[in-house]
Amino acid sequence: MSFTRSRLISYSNSLFSFHFLSKPFSHSLHQFTPNHIIHDAISSFHQLLHMHPTPSIIQFNKILGFLAKTKNHCTTVISLSHQLEFNEITPDIATLSILINCYSHLGQLNFAFSTLGKILKLGYEPNTVTLNTLVNGLCLNGKVSEALHFHDYVVARGLHFDKFGYASLINGLCKMGETRVAVQMLRKIEVKLVRLDEVMYSTIIDSLCKDKCVNDAYELYFEMIAKRISPNVVTFSSLIYGFCIVGQLKNAFSFLNEMVLKNIYPDVCTFAILVDALCKEGNVKEAKNLLVVMMKEGVIPDVVVYNSLMDGYCLVNEVNKAEHMLRTISRMGVAPNVRSYSILINGFCKMKMVNEALSLFNEMCCKGIAPDTVTYNSLIDGLCKSGRISHAWKLVDEMHDKGQPADIFTYNSLINALCKSHLVDMAIALVKRIKDHGILPNMCTYNILIGGLCKGGQLKNAHNIFKDLLTKGYRLNIQTYNIMINGFCKEGLFHESEGLLSKMEDNGIIPDAVTYETIIRALFHKDENEKAEKLLREMIARGLL
Repeated sequence: MSFTRSRLISYSNSLFSFHFLSKPFSHSLHQFTPNHIIHDAISSFHQLLHMHPTPSIIQFNKILGFLAKTKNHCTTVISLSHQLEFNEITPDIATLSILINCYSHLGQLNFAFSTLGKILKLGYEPNTVTLNTLVNGLCLNGKVSEALHFHDYVVARGLHFDKFGYASLINGLCKMGETRVAVQMLRKIEVKLVRLDEVMYSTIIDSLCKDKCVNDAYELYFEMIAKRISPNVVTFSSLIYGFCIVGQLKNAFSFLNEMVLKNIYPDVCTFAILVDALCKEGNVKEAKNLLVVMMKEGVIPDVVVYNSLMDGYCLVNEVNKAEHMLRTISRMGVAPNVRSYSILINGFCKMKMVNEALSLFNEMCCKGIAPDTVTYNSLIDGLCKSGRISHAWKLVDEMHDKGQPADIFTYNSLINALCKSHLVDMAIALVKRIKDHGILPNMCTYNILIGGLCKGGQLKNAHNIFKDLLTKGYRLNIQTYNIMINGFCKEGLFHESEGLLSKMEDNGIIPDAVTYETIIRALFHKDENEKAEKLLREMIARGLL
């Protein structure tokens, strides 16, 4: 493959400017080992078994090690190792370490530790590879606490882990959400004089960014640089993601500049993060420009990138462009997935184009793409809002038949539709029914019910639910208070609405413009001008007008 000459590409738009150094086109594929090579390896193993004299265990280990590294052949390795014992061929530390690795990947940790016992029984000293494998196995199977105990037990007995073992522990802690503990582990590793590397730092930086602790991640990045540990594409992509989710896109693009200046080239994941962030801000034009730059750099967009663009088009109410993109990527050989269709179905429903959404739903089913809960919920919500409740109910039944459980979002759409059709009693009965089936209502459910009762002239029942929620310690939101205040105002109960205005602040809820406007409008309507003007001044003083 001929490599392109290094050049400077400038990409600029109304928001951002960054510079690209061109790189040779490259891509990586998951390497699958052909079946005939696997069969040849197993055949070679059996040939070695029947040779006289018996070859060195090293020859067997080469084959077992090869098979252990290939996809889905751990059970084969375990079976072949049993044949070694059957033929009275004594395994060495390498054989048993391979076996531990296979048991760990299969989640059979009891056998993994039993093999460790065998290592000790045979008089071998467990090496760092063996210990790393056990720690990694525990972490892979979600047993991070046990991995930490095992680490302490081993270290107390004078044995050591290397950077790979510690990288597994750090990764396990981060996946558990224990990022701060992972940072503490990083500090302990330094004391043990184990060389810190970019994998350890990148794992923690990624976890901090996902927790929106971007400043802490940024500090760790500078610590890496100070220690002459080179960041990689994962480090930069994590930081870019972190800045994007906290709304600091300029900083995200600055990091894109920095990584390219360090000759670290963004991959499809890096671009996907930035395209998604631009689209979420409604900057679809800039996202498309970035897509062009991405393709010029030889990075092939995947379905994730195109989904973000389709989502962006739907966000700015250009759902027809999103559908055009769906058709275009299909012709380009990129297979749309369930999310692609869910985005479009939701987009059509939001535009009240429910027939088009139903057509897409049927298309995806015909193509063998199974709709998920998100797909069903979007369509059910669209049907409910267009008054087609019976059709929505049929889809709920279909979900049940296909083993796709309806959730509270599904039922909220139905409850809302019932309330708007003045069938509040049926809505209340549905809430009771789903509670009996273990589906807990959320604040959106209760807001719908309280609003429905208020509009249906059942203010007392609405207030009873409101008080019951307070008594049970629910965290009521501003919408709940606004709905209740609106209900009081419509009945001319200004004393109650003003009392609720006072109570909401006591409960840590700050009134918004809607709260004040609701009461002020009702007071003016009843010629309570003095009270209305007083609240209007208060509203202005709070900066809400």
